[in-house]
Amino acid sequence: MSLLLYTHPACLQHDPGAGHPECPPRLAHVLDALNDAFPALAWQTAPSAERGQLARVHAPAHIAGILDTPVHGHLRIDPDTLLSEASAEAALRAAGAGIAAVDAVVSGAATRAFCAVRPPGHHATHDAAMGFCLFNSVAVAAAHALAAHGLPRVAIADFDVHHGNGTQDIFAGDARVLYLSSHQSPLYPGTGAASEHGVGNIHNIPLRPGAGGAALREAWGEHLLPVLDAFAPQLVLVSAGFDAHRLDPLAQLEAETEDFGWLTARLRQLAERHAEGRLVSLLEGGYNMQALRECAVAHVAALAD
Repeated sequence: MSLLLYTHPACLQHDPGAGHPECPPRLAHVLDALNDAFPALAWQTAPSAERGQLARVHAPAHIAGILDTPVHGHLRIDPDTLLSEASAEAALRAAGAGIAAVDAVVSGAATRAFCAVRPPGHHATHDAAMGFCLFNSVAVAAAHALAAHGLPRVAIADFDVHHGNGTQDIFAGDARVLYLSSHQSPLYPGTGAASEHGVGNIHNIPLRPGAGGAALREAWGEHLLPVLDAFAPQLVLVSAGFDAHRLDPLAQLEAETEDFGWLTARLRQLAERHAEGRLVSLLEGGYNMQALRECAVAHVAALAD
């Protein structure tokens, strides 16, 4: 099959508490919208990531803190990030979805995959959970592609409105992984300056509040996609956050649903040019339910045949 969808019921059980924007209905809306729009697409059950797979990008103490800490009710990690009793399994399934999707596209069982999972991951650093994120699922997927499949060049494209500081933190010293990000600045977490280059593998395009779809398309079309093209990745991973949409309550960019479809199609084209089409996307942010539904459908439509 050309496109597989991954999810797990446990991802709906992670509960950060009443009023938290990263809430279970986010994923419920995505699943509902995708099932309505693509009834013929195959859903796969996300497996649990193993500790050894997480340890490729996370410190043992961080892994143990998420998986082994007793939780009764809620446990606050930072002002924005909480654990509930179901959070550990949800985080394992979210990371496991990325691993399984990488296995599927590298083996040829599928060409592309979208992981409809939560909690998101791109803020989680080597040794800390933060910004709603427990494990960095896209980083775990990238490390799995490097270690288990021996791919020498993996690219991560991140268009979430918040900079993926955790992903950058994990791979800033690893030239095998290219990290590309457009994001609003100033905004949480305060990283992602254009001057941050890692070992030449980090490329950030900060966008000012109020920037719209034209600015997003210019950032990718004129700057980031040419870098991706020159890198010639053998696998493209996507941190698919839809909170740069004009309706999102947590940021001030003005992108439209169509902009995410355009960008997804361009990423797919580059995956087809360099990586035999292999592309794995993982859901990150997006906190307006209607925009999240629309953008998820536009994203998957651009991935599907």
